[in-house]
Amino acid sequence: MILKLLDALFSRNGQPALAMPFDEFRVDFDDSTSFWITKESQEEIESAAMEDLLVSQGVRFCMTDQEPFIATLMFLLHNHNPIDVELIYSFRRTAKLIKTLTFPRYESFSEDLRRLLQESIQKRSAPEEEPDWLVETRKMISIHFIETQRLLNVRKDSQNPGKDGEQQPLVPAVRMYSEELAAMIRSKLAEYASLSQSLDGTFPERVFNPTLMQLQMDEKELRRQLALLEEKRLRLISTGLLDHGGTTTFELGDHVDESKKIMLSVYIEDTQKKLSIFDNLFEKIHLLTEIVNKRFLYKNIAINKERGFVFTTSKNTILPLENLSSGEQHELVLFYELLFKVAPGSLILIDEPELSLHIVWQKQFLQDVQKVTQLSDIDILMATHSPDIIHNRWDLVVGLKEPEN
Repeated sequence: MILKLLDALFSRNGQPALAMPFDEFRVDFDDSTSFWITKESQEEIESAAMEDLLVSQGVRFCMTDQEPFIATLMFLLHNHNPIDVELIYSFRRTAKLIKTLTFPRYESFSEDLRRLLQESIQKRSAPEEEPDWLVETRKMISIHFIETQRLLNVRKDSQNPGKDGEQQPLVPAVRMYSEELAAMIRSKLAEYASLSQSLDGTFPERVFNPTLMQLQMDEKELRRQLALLEEKRLRLISTGLLDHGGTTTFELGDHVDESKKIMLSVYIEDTQKKLSIFDNLFEKIHLLTEIVNKRFLYKNIAINKERGFVFTTSKNTILPLENLSSGEQHELVLFYELLFKVAPGSLILIDEPELSLHIVWQKQFLQDVQKVTQLSDIDILMATHSPDIIHNRWDLVVGLKEPEN
């Protein structure tokens, strides 16, 4: 069968066509069987368009430009079983069809060729059976992948095809995440309002029936707790979680009588419960804005319950999110995902975190990531080509090595 394949594809008058200047050959049989072989560079293989369609069974393999295409292919076919040769099977339409040969149906050749290709493709495409320990481990770990293409996204409501069977266009991830964060804040505010209404409705009853702890709170502790509440309220306002207005600072006078102590102690306990609703969200927003404002030059980020991310320039003008540089968008999107899109205890896989980042940002990247891992209780595994991302933490690096065999 191999000799027939060679004769069909590479011979002129029975002689091997070693000098034929073709990068691709295709055989079309009368029974609609098609077979093609293509020479491509490694770069062409890696950049192959994923949306291309399979139009026929074919074999594609990578060679250096210095190696004669025909001679090397003939050597492989003469001396190896093609199933064992390191050929890369392609499932895409080729745009390099140069030489097409048409033959009448050749029964044994056609059947052998189809069987060979089918067996080879099945062998290479069939997933290897995973060991039991790996299957069980994967079930126990929540994994979140942050890919290199992270600046565009599809809205959840656009996953279903429209009237024409086409999805809606991709939208900038910064825009989508800005809207998500605004929705999160509004959800917490609704939870805050609901709890406030519930506690306010039972406030008089609890004042007349104080707990032992409320009865034992002295005046000094009352003043300290009120000051802490005011500090917390101001922090929540600064991150956009609460509106300006309202204060816990008021004149208590030189002395607070027992009836006021009980009322204040109940008020303090209620306010602590209300504000605690924002604790987790506040920590994440605070860290995100800290990282961004430390990195971005001549602009400042603030968080708004209606708009999410709000950037203002040094001239105090609003900057549209899409006007951020690609590096700024990568930084914002990546840290937003780490802080808001993953569950505690997850394993996060990041591909090429250095994309579009200034070298100074790359050197500071791991420091910021460690702050996130401490806050969110996650583990991160990243693949990078940049020694600047690693910076001075080579103790964390595991290098890739070629297989021993």
